Amino acid sequence: MKIFVVEDETEICKELSVLLQKYGYAYESSTDFAHIADHILKAEADLVLLDINLPYQDGYTICHEIRKQSDIPIIVLTSRNTDFDELMSLNIGADDFISKPYNAQVLIARIQKILKRTYEAQVNSVLIHKGLTINLLKATASYGDKEVDLTKNELGILRLLVVNKGNVIPRDAIIDELWQSDEFIDENTLNVNIVRLRKKLSEIGTPDYLETKRGFGYKV
Repeated sequence: MKIFVVEDETEICKELSVLLQKYGYAYESSTDFAHIADHILKAEADLVLLDINLPYQDGYTICHEIRKQSDIPIIVLTSRNTDFDELMSLNIGADDFISKPYNAQVLIARIQKILKRTYEAQVNSVLIHKGLTINLLKATASYGDKEVDLTKNELGILRLLVVNKGNVIPRDAIIDELWQSDEFIDENTLNVNIVRLRKKLSEIGTPDYLETKRGFGYKV
């Protein structure tokens, strides 16, 4: 995995480069601080270590610019250590805040924790079955080169059926999963969602993806 370091002190850059590469991370940085957000986005790094006190623009501004276009994890690593600085960093989208001088082992542990949390979540957000890819974060279903957007209920139905692939899920169980309340839900509400979902799956080339077990439920 690649870590992009935004730091204007040469010695700290060298120190971080050695530390990160020791733990198996690729290291990248730039001294073009006037366009640093663009360099970060083009680098396609997996995490950013971001100082606050920088030439041209501060770390807050850079973090804000990155967040307009990317959810890449950002750890603010700075000599500014007030509660205000930490709160400000977290409020504009940073994932963590570490003060200098930092403990190397603590820094690596924080990096590992954030990378694990971020990228394991992304892996678990994609379900694939019988050639159909369901992206739980984007709420889309794709087959080949075709893709459709799903409503919350359509996504919930697909997720439940794919997670339990091969098993017939009763209609009552689907209703309980989608509408978790004591309020009575007419079965016609489920029927409408199933019909719409089938139509969307047909549009991308999987018309028979949902199987109906008459009088009981559905399976994939």
